[in-house]
Amino acid sequence: MALEITDANFEELVLKSDKPVVVDFWAEWCGPCRMIGPVIEEMANEYEGKALIGKVNVDTNPGVSAKFGVRNIPTILFIKNGEVADKSVGAVPKAQLTAKLDAIL
Repeated sequence: MALEITDANFEELVLKSDKPVVVDFWAEWCGPCRMIGPVIEEMANEYEGKALIGKVNVDTNPGVSAKFGVRNIPTILFIKNGEVADKSVGAVPKAQLTAKLDAIL
């Protein structure tokens, strides 16, 4: 299951992680976010132990969203060693997301 990432735990879970992290910025009211949600959950299971997969609700966590300049959702950041290694915006196929993650593993 994808981790719930918040403004409060972002640094600990994401920036200090020794594994690559995929962060899905989403909101309840966002249709494309609901389309990509199940894909994020599948990836969380498939990459367990290899990468961390988490979700940030932009409505309840504006700090992290602003820090990374998230203006459109869903935005998915691929973070390695505390730095953004790649990014995807909008509802995209699972293969595109897994290819980006595989590239930084």
